[in-house]
Amino acid sequence: MLRSLKIVRVAVAASCVIVGTLSTNLLTSHAAEQPAAKASAQQHQKSVDSAINYLLTKGQADDGSFSNQTGGGVTAICTTALLRNGRSPNDPAVARALKYLEGLAREDGGIYAENSTVKNYETALAIVCLKEANSGGKYDKLIAKADKFVKGIQWDEGEGQTKSSFNYGGAGYGKKNRPDLSNTSFLMEALIAAGNGPEDEAVKKALIFVSRCQNLETEHNTSPHAAKVNDGGFYYTVANNGESFAGTEADGALRSYGSMSYAGLKSMIYAGLKKDDPRVKAAISFLRKNYSVEANPGLGDMGLFYYYHTMAKTLHVLGDDVFVDDKGVEHDWRAEITASLASRQAADGSWTNKNNRWLESDPNLATGYSLLVLSYCKK
Repeated sequence: MLRSLKIVRVAVAASCVIVGTLSTNLLTSHAAEQPAAKASAQQHQKSVDSAINYLLTKGQADDGSFSNQTGGGVTAICTTALLRNGRSPNDPAVARALKYLEGLAREDGGIYAENSTVKNYETALAIVCLKEANSGGKYDKLIAKADKFVKGIQWDEGEGQTKSSFNYGGAGYGKKNRPDLSNTSFLMEALIAAGNGPEDEAVKKALIFVSRCQNLETEHNTSPHAAKVNDGGFYYTVANNGESFAGTEADGALRSYGSMSYAGLKSMIYAGLKKDDPRVKAAISFLRKNYSVEANPGLGDMGLFYYYHTMAKTLHVLGDDVFVDDKGVEHDWRAEITASLASRQAADGSWTNKNNRWLESDPNLATGYSLLVLSYCKK
């Protein structure tokens, strides 16, 4: 039971969940920030080298795992980060981590810890990791089986859902968990890593759910919440009458917030939507108004490193070297994010969030996220 509770806690950490209400003004307070400090290439490399040294000398256990008391999720995050920052699958430390993940492969195709209650979350992260390490097709079979597994627990006809259901197309932590945007974005990344494209049925189904988590009324979103805020941002889930962990307005409107808005936009791009699609245009508009490299808009320091990760990866996928905010200020987002991370890095090379909710106080989790961020910030 204790192990299951810990696994749930780290999954919630990755989802950046916050309970409570926030002033609407907090959501837009970061739009007025002055242009952030910019990092040099030397500073970027120094941060990367220090972080890798921390993970390999202090973060990794003898069995190759990272924070294995929480399941395989943190190990997958840290190993992917090492691979994306130049470490080879044959590097001894990386090879041990990959062996640990291989040992979590199950007969049903999933890759998760024993008694896990977050099987979709763990398996999706493992697929992305194994794809990074898949030299010579070594992990083709594992990835294919895991791809089938996550598709099998996606909320669709197999779970008795129709397209009119607000659960449809989404993914939760596991088969019985109601779907949410964070886990659906993990699913989308896993589907793409496994070789699926926009025409894949699972990707198309996921797009239906993602579109309904956006505060934007369109032909793709006629949920009761769609028109109340209508700012183009995203919230946590449209399922179960909707939920936003940035809080609600007096009329029950669900507030958009930073990390989920980047996750939603990224998922739409993976699903093949272009910049001229109204959903994409509205999401970008929201993010221009709430550009920040200092806080997670709407949540402050809660889930900050998850926010950095979704922000950097989304802007990387979007493909623009400069992001222009709604004030017309041009941001070299790679340099600005790198500088913000460097200012938060500890002397031993690690990162931790002083706000200890959702296990971002775990230096392995926060450092894994940060290394992933830096891989997208390298020019």
